[in-house]
Amino acid sequence: MPDLYAEALIRFDELYARAMESGLRDADAMTVSTVGSDGRPAARVMLLKAHDARGFVFYTNFDSRKGAELFANPWAALCFFWHELYEQVRIEGRCQPVPDEEGDAYFATRPRMSQIGAWASEQSRPLASRALFEQRLAEVEARFAGRDVPRPPRWSGFRVVPERIEFWRGIENRLHERTVYWLEGGQWHSGLLFP
Repeated sequence: MPDLYAEALIRFDELYARAMESGLRDADAMTVSTVGSDGRPAARVMLLKAHDARGFVFYTNFDSRKGAELFANPWAALCFFWHELYEQVRIEGRCQPVPDEEGDAYFATRPRMSQIGAWASEQSRPLASRALFEQRLAEVEARFAGRDVPRPPRWSGFRVVPERIEFWRGIENRLHERTVYWLEGGQWHSGLLFP
């Protein structure tokens, strides 16, 4: 019996590599959708930072809106759409925080000002003025002057562990091709969907 999850991941890897090599700006961009405690969905564009058989990883402030929503309801949906390739991938699954060592390793690769920004920003909270944010940035820069910036304790990654992966390939006249892989009863299945 074929390993359908491995097949789906290989298919994603090939498509993602094609998108990244195509020269598209932000080819690693994806829409991340969550659901609040009020049952209302929210979506935003983020960058995929890692993916492997364990899942798909993005980073954020855990106290941001998306972070709070994922701790309350750990289900998320990702959507990659590469218009120039006329391809889309949708991924749905349960989120879990990445281990601290993984978060630390990724944070260390970020540009220094992005690291400082992670400390200075109260992501998703109201901001009285841009000047206040710039003041906070200057304070954090002074605090970490001459030394490495550690990862803030409430800033790290979420890994979406897939339970459904759908590939959409655009075809003229809207006769698109859709293939879906899904986990049910501990086994992966696959099939086609009407366009």
